[in-house]
Amino acid sequence: MKVAPERSPFRLGLTGGIGSGKSTVAARLQARGATLIDADHISRSLTASSGIALPLIAQAFGADLIDAQGALNRVRMRELVFADPSARQRLEAILHPLIADQTRQQHEAAVAAGSKLVVHDIPLLVESGHWRTRLDGVLVVDCRESTQTERVMARSALTHEAVQAIIDAQATRTQRLATADWVIYNDDGVTIETLHAYTDQIAAWFGL
Repeated sequence: MKVAPERSPFRLGLTGGIGSGKSTVAARLQARGATLIDADHISRSLTASSGIALPLIAQAFGADLIDAQGALNRVRMRELVFADPSARQRLEAILHPLIADQTRQQHEAAVAAGSKLVVHDIPLLVESGHWRTRLDGVLVVDCRESTQTERVMARSALTHEAVQAIIDAQATRTQRLATADWVIYNDDGVTIETLHAYTDQIAAWFGL
């Protein structure tokens, strides 16, 4: 068990594979008083209509990656990234510095507001490599791959093969757990009430 946090605010990285329940944990921590900085939300805002990343993406990949509404064509980009690993690297080279800048601004605002805990919701925390050195601890929401697949297929129109491709593109379960200072196991038999209770224990440890 880690010692009680001395840094204020404590920078907690939150991660988990698709369908793990990470977003539910993030929302619960925010409800308990944590400041939530959501890397996915920042990324989506950068690539939404009029997002500041769009001119750079159009320059790097072509104007046909921008849809009729002036936002990133996510379906085409997803197909491109899965087909060409170098495309992922080029996209990340555009987005990561912008995400880092937005994250810094939000973190500074949390410090100014006196937040005790800043939760950095980072789906690709393990994959990115650089995040771990910027955090004080990591919370992993964990479940079996079969559970991930069942959940994602139930909530979306994706096929088993499409979900498996997403899982395969992410860090393995073992790799995520190796980074963890805390783990919430969210699999068979864990109800939403139980998941909230586990999350509340983490929040209480930070004085929330």
